[in-house]
Amino acid sequence: MSVRPDVKAFFDPATNTISYVVKDPASNACAIVDSVLDIDYAAGRISHDSADRILEFLESRGLDLQWIIETHVHADHLSAATYIQDRAGGKIGVGEKITLIQETFGKIFNEGTEFQRDGSQFDALFRDGDSYRIGELRCFAMETPGHTPACMVHVMGDAAFVGDTIFMPDGGSARADFPGGDAATLYDSIQKVLSLPDETRLFMCHDYGPNGREIRWETTVAEEKADNIHVGGGKTRDEFVAFRTKRDAELNMPALILPSLQVNMRAGTIPEDSGGRPMLKVPVNGL
Repeated sequence: MSVRPDVKAFFDPATNTISYVVKDPASNACAIVDSVLDIDYAAGRISHDSADRILEFLESRGLDLQWIIETHVHADHLSAATYIQDRAGGKIGVGEKITLIQETFGKIFNEGTEFQRDGSQFDALFRDGDSYRIGELRCFAMETPGHTPACMVHVMGDAAFVGDTIFMPDGGSARADFPGGDAATLYDSIQKVLSLPDETRLFMCHDYGPNGREIRWETTVAEEKADNIHVGGGKTRDEFVAFRTKRDAELNMPALILPSLQVNMRAGTIPEDSGGRPMLKVPVNGL
């Protein structure tokens, strides 16, 4: 964790998502974390501007894409993992509990037997503590359930990519009321992240600019422990669970949850109907 990888952030204002290119400082090897596939949901149109910006960046720097990492099955944006892989290579990796997500939402979306629920759409299913390399850079995955059962934080050198496990200190934490989510489990996962060395850089998957501040996506373990409004300053598990449960009951569903889940549990592939046409479903009263 003493190695400091080069991190380039790409902010998507439509979904407040931050994607990253993480480069091994000793080579041209890199990974992409939490890519975005653009959608005009009202018009039913998919586009690739966000992913193409990342691909152009890779090409301009002569980077070798080795990994396309998904920190979890996102409910607020679509993944461009397959689109990127088709153009630049790399292995798509996600947590092994993707199978729980596929089983749960396979039923909600009434997917047929042709939809595999074994995670085979992905190239690698990470278990807690699994390690891998980006060039010479050693990385490892930490299981951090609570927001969803399949959430993982990926530690790459001195940088940790936290997905929705935790937000910037003034943003607090993500909701824990999705199927398989749990506030107490999320608190424990956050404490696991905060057990990393204080100087570890933490990179957010989302930021919403609380109170009108400019968008930010990088902080440290020390800053989160001291100042996070939901878990910092010694807040207890019981306090967190009480707050998170009350807060989650007041939240609306994410605007893109229905297309996001269908695409993301397939590693970024758009589902097709029986005639081979790209097609998304809207289950009525399913969530």
